[in-house]
Amino acid sequence: MKITVVGAGNVGATCANEIAVKELAEELVIIDLNKDVTKGKALDLWQTSPILSFDTRINAAGEDYEQTKNSQVVIITAGLPRKPGMSRDDLIRTNAIIVKEVTENIVKHSPEAILIVVSNPLDVMTYAAFLAADGIPSNRIFGMAGILDTARYKSFIANALNISPKSIHAILMGGHGD
Repeated sequence: MKITVVGAGNVGATCANEIAVKELAEELVIIDLNKDVTKGKALDLWQTSPILSFDTRINAAGEDYEQTKNSQVVIITAGLPRKPGMSRDDLIRTNAIIVKEVTENIVKHSPEAILIVVSNPLDVMTYAAFLAADGIPSNRIFGMAGILDTARYKSFIANALNISPKSIHAILMGGHGD
């Protein structure tokens, strides 16, 4: 399987790490505007393969969407993060433009891919991807935030109760705001 992660920031790099370490793909492509950061993160990740015992091939593609060709799954983490004082809604215009451009490039090279959007604000960015994914059925475009929100929720409860987060069994559903 070939998986592409678009965005090499904290979320994208963490996602790429988990995909590689768990060997969810034979090939992992990482796309980001900052070619040098992308290459550095891909190299760092690949150099952990002998220690963590995985053989997922990692391709730091920079902005070369041609290298994403025939990806079965594409995870979109691209977008600007919030700065102090910003709300998630402040990101809508800028991140919608980014997600639209990313989606159009992905669809051009991997029209059969499943798209998983992680960019914020999630619900709006998932809809932006849907609109930009000309011809891709809606059942192949997903927004994913639930596991992160649930992890945060469980960690806050564990801190408040001064117990292990492994002792908390909960799930959080629905959108979130600030």
